[in-house]
Amino acid sequence: MTQSIDKDRVLIFDTTLRDGEQSPGATMTHAEKLEIAGLLDEMGVDIIEAGFPIASEGDFNAVSEIARNAQNSVICGLARANIGDIDRCWEAVRHAKQPRIHTFIGTSPLHRAIPNLTMDEMAERIHETVTHARNLCDNVQWSPMDATRTEWDYLARVVEIAIKAGASTINIPDTVGYTAPVESADLIKRLIAEVPGAEDIIFATHCHNDLGMATANSLAAVAGGARQIECTINGLGERAGNTALEEVVMALKVRHDIMPWHTGVDATKIMNISRRVATVSGFPVQFNKAIVGKNAFAHESGIHQDGMLKNAETFEIMRPEDVGLTESNLVMGKHSGRAALRDKLGQLGYEVGDNQLKDIFVRFKELADRKKEVYDEDLIALMRAGEDAENDRLQIVSMKVVCGTGGPAEATIEMEVDGRDITETETGDGPVDATFKAIRKIHPNQAHLQLYQVHAVTEGTDAQATVSVRLEEDGMIATGQSANTDTVVASAKAYVNALNRLLVRRDKAGPGSDTREISYKDVS
Repeated sequence: MTQSIDKDRVLIFDTTLRDGEQSPGATMTHAEKLEIAGLLDEMGVDIIEAGFPIASEGDFNAVSEIARNAQNSVICGLARANIGDIDRCWEAVRHAKQPRIHTFIGTSPLHRAIPNLTMDEMAERIHETVTHARNLCDNVQWSPMDATRTEWDYLARVVEIAIKAGASTINIPDTVGYTAPVESADLIKRLIAEVPGAEDIIFATHCHNDLGMATANSLAAVAGGARQIECTINGLGERAGNTALEEVVMALKVRHDIMPWHTGVDATKIMNISRRVATVSGFPVQFNKAIVGKNAFAHESGIHQDGMLKNAETFEIMRPEDVGLTESNLVMGKHSGRAALRDKLGQLGYEVGDNQLKDIFVRFKELADRKKEVYDEDLIALMRAGEDAENDRLQIVSMKVVCGTGGPAEATIEMEVDGRDITETETGDGPVDATFKAIRKIHPNQAHLQLYQVHAVTEGTDAQATVSVRLEEDGMIATGQSANTDTVVASAKAYVNALNRLLVRRDKAGPGSDTREISYKDVS
């Protein structure tokens, strides 16, 4: 398919809902996927990879509804190189205003060995499956998984086959984050120069961050001629993650002098969607994360502060407003009213109804009475702590924990389990251990604690502690978060939150719906 290619336009392909959700523990609910897709559509993302429809009924339903609701973005589904996957993908995306089928197969020697296909057999399968996809949809993307470790002659051969079969976008994935920027640019440049038909299609790049070079590799690929970058919000994704959307968008904006390309993404919406993805995925953004981290616009050294007071450009290459940050951070306190709280939450990306505001306001006042100053981060933590509580099967009603030097810690927990109140007491090697043991006594489970992490979201002895808990049970992973000025309370609520997420995943995993049975799931 010949298409008009704007040589100055870089298409943004967001795969937060597909590759990003593959981060262990980052599974999102149906409603959360729809919300994130709506935000991506609104901010001007060109293509949204909404999921992997064959993986489960939940994935299929989410992709289908996103396809029906999208107003601006191309809606894409992922499919392995077989007819059943492609048909299921088309069924999910067909109602989109702009549907796309993305099909893939691993082409490196390591990946060819998995299905035990010869080079010729794999080439024939690529021709057959891309042709089938093209007969269903006029917008087909094809990816040779592990392209950067595929022999050059074979990569050129299969790319030519996919183009002739009807693919209009060829994605070149650095699946294991192994390549370097100079190699990334050269590979794209050589494919465009030497593969017949390459001048009529769009080349894309999908880079993982195993060596910390994903964004650099993606931008280098654009310099080599790629005109689509695959990325995720906050860099979510398998292992060390992917190219981060916020990084490529702002790099193109800030360094337009040496990267003279543009995107249609509204950068002022970046901070809003970054916070929402962090909330719904359960993956907090590291403080020193580029663009969206808490410290990205913070200055502590005296020299830096002096320079900032005189001219912000001395130590900031972009303005906080460019990514949607408000200039004022410390504006809320115990004397603030409902209207001010609603307005502030709106600035932070939370639109709340009257009933929800009433509940949040009560919790806000409780927090403001305990803290002298309430920061943006406190409000975000407050919102996270209250999300989905009314739908949870497990809820903490009350708790009392006694600890000290005189003996083992003791925790008494009262919980509501499927509408029934249960109270248990347990001892442990500290208040958190005792608390978790009491919860396990109330709700017996075999979940293994993979991660327990505490950090203060603001400064001071009255700071809210945000606790992250990651649990694994029977191959399923779930992450829970909660915030409270009492670290033990936050720990208990985070643990219960993770258990609730495991219960949701267990309920969704009916016969044939377990995504662990899907091989070749990652196109990255």
